[in-house]
Amino acid sequence: MIRTTPFHDRTSALNETGLWQHWSGHLVVTRYMASDKFEYFAVRNGVGVLDTSPLYKYRIAGRDAERFLSGMLARDIRTCAPGNAQYTTWLDDRGFVLEDGVVLRHAADEFLLTSAEPNFAWFADRIGRLSVTIEEVSLDIGTLAVQGPRSREVLARLVPSVTELPFFGITNATIGGRPVTVSRTGYTGDLGYEIWVEAADALTVWDGVWEAAEGHGMLPYGMGALYMLRIEAGLMLLGADFDSSRFAFNDAHRSTPLELGWAWMFKGLEEDERPFIGRTALVRERAEKSSRWRMVGLVVDWQDYDRVYSSAGLIPPKDHRPVHEDWMVYDADRTRVGYATSIMYSPVLQRHIALARVRPDLAKPGSRVFLEFTVDHHYEQVAAHVARLPLYNPERKTA
Repeated sequence: MIRTTPFHDRTSALNETGLWQHWSGHLVVTRYMASDKFEYFAVRNGVGVLDTSPLYKYRIAGRDAERFLSGMLARDIRTCAPGNAQYTTWLDDRGFVLEDGVVLRHAADEFLLTSAEPNFAWFADRIGRLSVTIEEVSLDIGTLAVQGPRSREVLARLVPSVTELPFFGITNATIGGRPVTVSRTGYTGDLGYEIWVEAADALTVWDGVWEAAEGHGMLPYGMGALYMLRIEAGLMLLGADFDSSRFAFNDAHRSTPLELGWAWMFKGLEEDERPFIGRTALVRERAEKSSRWRMVGLVVDWQDYDRVYSSAGLIPPKDHRPVHEDWMVYDADRTRVGYATSIMYSPVLQRHIALARVRPDLAKPGSRVFLEFTVDHHYEQVAAHVARLPLYNPERKTA
C-alpha cells in the first residue's frame, strides 16, 4: 500500500507536473514545476519548503535512554545537551556503517531518532534489561523543512525564538495554535530549519508557514532539487554514496565512518570509554591507518571538459540533474584510484562536481585526478582536483 504524507493535500495541489516518486512507502513530489532549477534556486536565493515526513522516527525514552544510546550510536550522545540535535551514525561489530541519522534530544531522558530506512528492530532487540522504551512514531509526526537564506525571517514571524536558535539547536513553540518542535537542521547545506508536528496538525502548520512566507517568494521543492542541494553540501545519500552494511553483499559495498569522511565525529575517541558497537574495529582502523578510501569532493577542470567534447564536435553538456552511479577516478599514471558516486553540474558553482572515494594518499585538497566520462561511446578522462567537503558552504548556514 502506498501512503500519503500528512501534508499531501497541500503538496498535491501545488504539484503542476504530476510527477511523484516513492520514499519509504510514501508518495513524494519529484518536481513541482517544469524545471527543478526554479525550486533549487528558491532554496539557494530565498526560501523553499520540503515535505520530509517519510523519514522513519523513533522515540527513545526512559531512565537509561542516554546509557542505551551511548552503546548503540558511534558518536557520543552524551555531548548533545537537551535542547539540541546531533548528526550521528551506528555501526555493526566490524565497524561498518549501518546507517546515519539525526537525533533530537528533547530532555535528559527523551530522544527522537530519525533514519532513512527501518531500524526499529535493530535498536529494540538490544535494550536488554535497561529501563528504556522505544516507540515507532514514523506515521504520527509530519516533518516540514524550511530552507534557504530567508528561512529565518519567515519562521521568526511564527516562532520568534528561532532568531537565537544555534546550529542544530531545537525549540518548542506553537504555529497556528498547534504545538511544534523546530530544529535548525536540514539536508541542503544552507540556513534552514525543520518543523516537527503531530500528523493531525500538519495542514494547519503548513498553512501558517505558507502565510508567513508571503512576500519572500517561497516555493515548494521536490526530490530532484533536494538531490542537487545535498551534493553541493557534501551530504551522503544512502544507496548512492554508501550502502548499509546490513544489506551489502560484500565488503566492497560496505563503508566505515572514517572512509565516509566522518572522522570529526570521533575526536577524543581514545579518552572515550564507551563500549559502543563497532568501537574496537574503529579504534583499530585509526591506529593502523587501514582505511581503503576517503570520501572527498571533486571539481572538474571546465577547460579540459570542454576540450574533450569540442574535439568530438559536440556541445559540452552541463546537466544539473544528479547522476547516482559509479564514475571511475584515475591518477596521472592512469591507474584507477577510486570512483565518484554522485555527479552533477552545479548551477551555483558553475562547475561539474562530484562526491567521490579516492585513495587516502590522494585525499588532500588540490590533488590532481582524472574523472572518466563517456564521449561518443568511448571513455575519456578529464582533469579534476580534490576539494574539501562541503563544496558549497555559506557562512549563513551556521551563523
